[in-house]
Amino acid sequence: MTAVEVRNLRKDYFATKRAPGILGAIKGLVAPERTRIEAVRDVSFTIDQGEMVGFLGPNGAGKTTTLKMLSGILHPTSGHATVLGYVPFQRKAEMLTQLALVMGNKNQLWWDLPAVDSFQVLKELYEISDGDFKRRCGDLVDMLDLGDKVHTQVRKLSLGERMKCELVAAFLHGPKVIFLDEPTIGLDVVSQKRIRTFLKDLHRHENCTMILTSHYMQDVEELCEKVIIIDQGAKVFEGTLEELGRRRSGGRMLRLQFTEPVSPDDLTKYGRVLAADEASAVLEVATEEVAAIAAGLLTAFPVGDIAIEDVDVEEIIREMFERPAVGGQVADSTQSNGSC
Repeated sequence: MTAVEVRNLRKDYFATKRAPGILGAIKGLVAPERTRIEAVRDVSFTIDQGEMVGFLGPNGAGKTTTLKMLSGILHPTSGHATVLGYVPFQRKAEMLTQLALVMGNKNQLWWDLPAVDSFQVLKELYEISDGDFKRRCGDLVDMLDLGDKVHTQVRKLSLGERMKCELVAAFLHGPKVIFLDEPTIGLDVVSQKRIRTFLKDLHRHENCTMILTSHYMQDVEELCEKVIIIDQGAKVFEGTLEELGRRRSGGRMLRLQFTEPVSPDDLTKYGRVLAADEASAVLEVATEEVAAIAAGLLTAFPVGDIAIEDVDVEEIIREMFERPAVGGQVADSTQSNGSC
């Protein structure tokens, strides 16, 4: 069963440019210069019920804009999208009660109230029965190890504790589709691990659909079965992490530690130098040449330790973002005297 279907989804914004000074302000009122910004352009993908998908891209790629359109917050400029068979921007109650959106940089809990008071408000909003609320709230609080923290004012909680409370609030009504926008942003490694474990357990028990954006590749590698990558508003990849790795035609990485200083320039003839200083280096080489190159490095340099690894997925994605986007960045400047 298809949970999310997106076809040629597009979202344009218009920004007004204004020259400095009084003359610039007057010109901006009389003849404003407007620039069309394509935040999302012709993105298409399908997500089945029960999948956990990583939605990746650099800052400004259009990830959050896409999630806002799928959750009904934004109206697309063009294209088609359905979530659980509903058109998101129609915001029908039947759909909204089956969705949840968690944003790592936004709060849905009342700042000056204990989190449990916000939970009570959400209970009434989603018409959750007393029995279901008590059971579900208790289970979620236990899974996230919140204890009495839910009875403390939200503004007095740490960032990690607030994020855990946000997750409890999002999952109280048992949503079938959950959009997670940077849920571990700014958290320490312990809190990140706790949230990953929580999401993994909940996904396994409830078979819900999760779409996760994150700049932490460990989140994606531990949780997601497949990934969708967008850059400058356009989709550049859809598939599993294994399929993404195969795009590199079988490369391997050699991690070297030296017992004496080595010039990074001397390593270039052995492979592609990904990182290097006088004490260590990381080289990318073809798989079929690993043995010969490793032997050559051990002979030519004071190597104290060498490790052979698969090319890091994070390195592959970083390279994708560094390449020019297909078609380049699109912007359309127009002169207009009216409203956009």
